[in-house]
Amino acid sequence: MEKIITVLQGRKKSIEGLTRRSKLFKTILKAVQEKKAEEVVSLDLKKIDEAVADFFILCEAQSNTQIKAIADNVEKMVKEECNEKPYHVEKSDHWILVDYVNIVVHIFQHEQRAYYNLENLWGDAGRVTHND
Repeated sequence: MEKIITVLQGRKKSIEGLTRRSKLFKTILKAVQEKKAEEVVSLDLKKIDEAVADFFILCEAQSNTQIKAIADNVEKMVKEECNEKPYHVEKSDHWILVDYVNIVVHIFQHEQRAYYNLENLWGDAGRVTHND
């Protein structure tokens, strides 16, 4: 958890907020779903003053290989469709965080997602499930 918090501190959201209809949001969602991410959820953090982003997109993968494939696809598609590179990418043994400042993508194996429990930590956020 300390790694995740450390990565997100020290940078600020942009003034212009995003929505779930924004091109960046839709592209990220399409990229994770294309690589068969499971339990895809977005948390709308805009109304939470302490939040470090407008949205978190969380998903699960079955293996470290799939986690990497999802993260790589997010970076590739966002670069191609939105001409944006991530502000930062953080990798651990069983999760990857891809930070686009206003949207932070968290890709976990199931056990790590349960351990970090971001949905509960940010329980005041508007939550939407994006499973097919």
